Amino acid sequence: MLQTILVTGGAGYIGSHAVLALQRAGYQVVVLDNLSNGHRELVEKLEVDLIVGDISDRPLLDHLFTTHKIAAVMHFAAYIAVGESVADPAKYYRNNVNGTLTLLEAMVAAGIQQFVFSSTCALYGVPKIVPIPEDHPQDPISPYATTKWMVERILADFDTAYDLKAVRFRYFNAAGADPTGLLGEDHLPETHLIPLVLLAALDPQKSISILGTDYPTPDGTCIRDYIHVADLAEAHVLGLQYLLNGGDSTVFNLGNGTGFSVRQVIETARQITDREIKVVESDRRAGDPPILVGSSDKARKVLGWQPQYPNLEEILAHAWQWHQQRHRRP
Repeated sequence: MLQTILVTGGAGYIGSHAVLALQRAGYQVVVLDNLSNGHRELVEKLEVDLIVGDISDRPLLDHLFTTHKIAAVMHFAAYIAVGESVADPAKYYRNNVNGTLTLLEAMVAAGIQQFVFSSTCALYGVPKIVPIPEDHPQDPISPYATTKWMVERILADFDTAYDLKAVRFRYFNAAGADPTGLLGEDHLPETHLIPLVLLAALDPQKSISILGTDYPTPDGTCIRDYIHVADLAEAHVLGLQYLLNGGDSTVFNLGNGTGFSVRQVIETARQITDREIKVVESDRRAGDPPILVGSSDKARKVLGWQPQYPNLEEILAHAWQWHQQRHRRP
């Protein structure tokens, strides 16, 4: 009998790709999403059960766990915009921390003991070592990052008290789209560099802002570690299988271990799209470290994870295919 996995936030960008990866690995999937940022049509494409609801709704969770035989939970239902978290921290603590706590309590009550958590490299703060290892000191500098750090602490305590086992994935810059073009990235508003660059390629009236050109990097712009969303999703399946096979709670970084600057991303996008992309140079954004690159050696060794699309060109090509289709542009 196929095992059923609950994916919270499964109508969102990373969540929907995880649903697809789970299906391809032979799992049944139930998606719980309040659709505040997710897209119903993405779930409909995948032909899985969609429950429209919130992770903070305990009666709904109890009913879900009673009516579905859930083997494990994969949790993506979080707000993720750093700037918004600074302006409205209550929203982030209420959903990302309180909502997750409600979900975990419902899991414990239902006897579900495996949990895959979408965390972030942002909890490391300004890195002292690059590439960043998992044991790097944690110093979150935004409410968003702090919420992820708090949930990681909750998970450690739930393991001790209730034997709830969790894999925590701290990943770097998710990017790209499913190589078949079935799924992709569509945030509103969009804040991520690669889709913003590609949207500027689609519309000659738009431009892309480079926020800071005086960083201590080879070309003066920030360097980030971009990981293909399909590789990210595959890691989540491997993490799930690790837990279902009796693995203990642990944490993994997910990144390519290679950094690309903002200027490199823009220039590569010009080559992939064969279009001019207008650039506006602006001042630095507060809190942006010059370089964020992660070490994913542990995930490769323990999980056997091997990224299939490590090249920036492939990441951009798949994202470009998606954006052309999504926005109906040739």
